[in-house]
Amino acid sequence: MESSILGKLQRVKGGGDQLQHTVATLSRVESDNSKGFSFWKCEGFSASDRGDGMTAARAEAACRPSRRRPCKMQAFRIWDINQKTFYLRNNQLIAGYLQGPNTKLEEKIDMVTTDLQNVFLGIHGGKLCLSCIKSGDNIKLQLEEVNITDLSMNKEQDKRFTFIRSEKGPTTSFESASCRGWFLCTALEADRPVSLTNTPEEPLTVTKFYFQEDQ
Repeated sequence: MESSILGKLQRVKGGGDQLQHTVATLSRVESDNSKGFSFWKCEGFSASDRGDGMTAARAEAACRPSRRRPCKMQAFRIWDINQKTFYLRNNQLIAGYLQGPNTKLEEKIDMVTTDLQNVFLGIHGGKLCLSCIKSGDNIKLQLEEVNITDLSMNKEQDKRFTFIRSEKGPTTSFESASCRGWFLCTALEADRPVSLTNTPEEPLTVTKFYFQEDQ
């Protein structure tokens, strides 16, 4: 990115008498972590409006990258408030108490943040993604074979993969963006499928999770 921008500035500088002065300093501005965007700025650049019409404003615009959605994926450990962790059985996420050699079966959650609250969730390096599927009157959680970094919240067909992450104290909950009011949940009983519920206060389900970045 930096070499591309410098190349543009060098080609502009080649205009000789068309430019009064060309001194460019590129510095990276701290990313806005909530949006994940990076910005660049050009300092000390001035140009006349003669010849090729390259103005300082246009030159500065050349220093800005496009605001594409980043695709940074992070891995997290997740367990519900009853200490059940996730594992995979028959291509289905299960929540249970893993002990001894079975602890290696624990599934980490891969997450891509799209803005302040919206996230995509997956497992297996983001190759299997969690989605909310409507089937008649039923709403169900499903794992789909799709690359998490290829998803976009701007695409209607990808909305089923979007979850709204909410934090309350030390716990986190995940609400489906396509099926509002439906939350990621586990059952009180161990070794039951991870699913969705529209009654988060129901005592037989758990919708609050501990979510910790994997070291």
